[in-house]
Amino acid sequence: MGGHSHWSQVKRQKGASDAKRGQLFTKLGREIMVAAREGGGDPEMNPRLRLALAKGRENNMPADTVERAIKRGTGQLEGAAQLVAATFEGYGPGGVAILVDVLADNRNRAVSSLRTTFSRGGGSLGESGCVAWQFDSKGLILIEASDRDPEEVALMAIDAGAEDVDVEDKRVEVHTAPQNLEKVRRALEEMGVTPLSADLSMLPKSTISLNEKQAVQVLKLLDNLEELDDVQRVYSNGDFPDEVLVEYASR
Repeated sequence: MGGHSHWSQVKRQKGASDAKRGQLFTKLGREIMVAAREGGGDPEMNPRLRLALAKGRENNMPADTVERAIKRGTGQLEGAAQLVAATFEGYGPGGVAILVDVLADNRNRAVSSLRTTFSRGGGSLGESGCVAWQFDSKGLILIEASDRDPEEVALMAIDAGAEDVDVEDKRVEVHTAPQNLEKVRRALEEMGVTPLSADLSMLPKSTISLNEKQAVQVLKLLDNLEELDDVQRVYSNGDFPDEVLVEYASR
């Protein structure tokens, strides 16, 4: 179920250049700010903040950057008050459905950037509700079972409360109900399994198969959308050929 695209994204993030990592830290900082603003600065009492902090750790975000983001969110420093969350919808090459999560202090600027990027990438920004029905909100945990039997890890995930598990080679993709993501992640860690990532995601109910040309076009569009300053996450229902993902991830 689109697992290849999730793994490709992880590969690109882990190998990102310093400039892109700086941009990633900025986006993670925004998530931390908004989570702290909405639910307070104590991660034990704020599941959204706890998840945002875990993502920061996964990406080796500097501790002082994390601390500043929390303080901005709680009002001890300026910075988080004007950020507004929104989700936009559109289409890419081959009719692929795309969702874009945004945190912006200027909605008009964000919409203009999105419309231009979709258009240049062979897609179009759509109306609210045009593609969201094709996705389900889920918890998504990715595990690289390099030194363990992936089938065993999958069974452990099910025992921990996972709704669904996909296994491919040494990779295990775990789907949970959104409210159970943290519980399943902690249970796996207590069993000695350390996930590569754990996050809330929008998973497609079905996927659209893409040929090589379409797949490259969609991947470029998704990357260009992700690089926009206001964009936090991008989801699609594209099913990308393995060889395209391998080549694209190595660029």
